Amino acid sequence: MTYGPHQINTPVVALALCGYAAAQDFGVPLSWRKFSNTRPLNERISIAQAAIDAILPQLNTATAEFNGIGFWQSGNVCEWLSFSSAVTWLKYDTPKFNDDAMWWATAAVYAHRAYGDPAMLSHAVDTWNHVSTFAITPAQASAGRHPAKSFTLAGTCDGKSMAGGVFWRPTADDQGVNSVTTGLYLTLSAFLAEITGDQKYTNAAIQSANWMRSLNINSKNLALDTVNAHDCSRSPDSWIFTYNSGKLIEGLSVLSHVTGDNQWDTLMGNVLIASTKGAPWQGSNGVITEGSSPNSNNDGVGFKSVLIRGLHEAFERSPNNALRILVHSYVDVQYNALLDLAANGSTYSSSWAGPPQGFTTWGQLAALDVMTSAINAN
Repeated sequence: MTYGPHQINTPVVALALCGYAAAQDFGVPLSWRKFSNTRPLNERISIAQAAIDAILPQLNTATAEFNGIGFWQSGNVCEWLSFSSAVTWLKYDTPKFNDDAMWWATAAVYAHRAYGDPAMLSHAVDTWNHVSTFAITPAQASAGRHPAKSFTLAGTCDGKSMAGGVFWRPTADDQGVNSVTTGLYLTLSAFLAEITGDQKYTNAAIQSANWMRSLNINSKNLALDTVNAHDCSRSPDSWIFTYNSGKLIEGLSVLSHVTGDNQWDTLMGNVLIASTKGAPWQGSNGVITEGSSPNSNNDGVGFKSVLIRGLHEAFERSPNNALRILVHSYVDVQYNALLDLAANGSTYSSSWAGPPQGFTTWGQLAALDVMTSAINAN
């Protein structure tokens, strides 16, 4: 295997960590397109700031949403904007989807982490309390009933407990439990456990991580999409999306740090390797092709930025040098593709393989996590 040219200095890795890392292949594929860059830090910061500046005119301050993209995507923008000191507000609604609520709650966690704002932490806690009423507890799984749902609950699917899964929609008749909602809940729980030290958040994160590991990761270590909580039917195997694995990577990296339990670090590494090497959303050159939609917005456009953010969180937290080199290289593949193939000045097409086009809010949204991640990952 061959790694990228930039050696990243990290703390000495414990023997146990070295043992698991040796069994995982973090090597960088030589077929990847331009997996390093020599742009200095000040240039990378300038490029990212210009990309942020280009999307800010689309902000509707009355609604805290951005023109041209949807509710959850606006929450996704706010997540990374909290790092730039550009967000001094946060919108909260009672949305139709539990994942929508948690995109905004995660933005609040990021804002609290950046600025120590207690109002942001309070918002995140309130959202966690609300969404927790739609998480399946061990007792509910055993009883085959959930108080918020009108149907009989399948307590086990494929012989594994449904405890830890989180319903996508709060309506009484909706039966779907999916990866993005459960992954967001895992991530939010782990962040709150880290911030507050309250064991209830740690326990919730562990239950959701176990649900993902037991029921919704395929044999290639990629997150699947949806399990029906009534009859255990599944979404098609082809429903493999970047954001499901990306949010799982983020949550597991935080959970591993909170608990000090290497099983979560190992699982995170397996999902991270699968998500960056040989995943269905890219070709042999490593450039992500999912969500390439120059003419209209769709949810898929926002998915891939969630993967990049999850990889960035893992990069920031992991003492594993090989993992960090892999993430650095993968981020640079996307970064160089955007700058070389998809850039129109400081705006970017949602098709990272190009060609360039005029500004779209969704294309800019998709590029922002790459631009900001490249600052730290080099």
